[in-house]
Amino acid sequence: MACKRENRFRHNTIAFWLSDEEKSEVEAKIILSGVSKGEYYRKSVLEQEIKVVSGNYMSFRLSKVLERICEELHNGNSENEQLLLALLKELIALQKNAPAGNRDMKE
Repeated sequence: MACKRENRFRHNTIAFWLSDEEKSEVEAKIILSGVSKGEYYRKSVLEQEIKVVSGNYMSFRLSKVLERICEELHNGNSENEQLLLALLKELIALQKNAPAGNRDMKE
C-alpha cells in the first residue's frame, strides 16, 4: 500500500499473536491515541526504547556483529552505509548498557 503523503511504498508485513485480553488492551490504546493502527504499531516499534539484558554468549555475538559492521564501513564496501552507521550506533548503545562482566568489545 502506498503512503501518498510521504511518496513511499510499504511492501512488508509484520504479524504476531496476542491473547484476547492483550488484543483488547492494544485496541483500546490505539483508539485513545487517535492515530491509525498501522501508524500506532510503527511508532510503538520504531520509537520505543528497548533494554536488552544479555549473558556472555549474547554479548560475544553482539561484539562479533559490531566488528563485522566496522570492517564493512572501513573497507568502504557497503551499499547501505547510512543503515550500517545507524545500526552500529544502536549496537554500541546496547553494548554499553550490557552488564559490566559482559562487555568484551574493544572500546
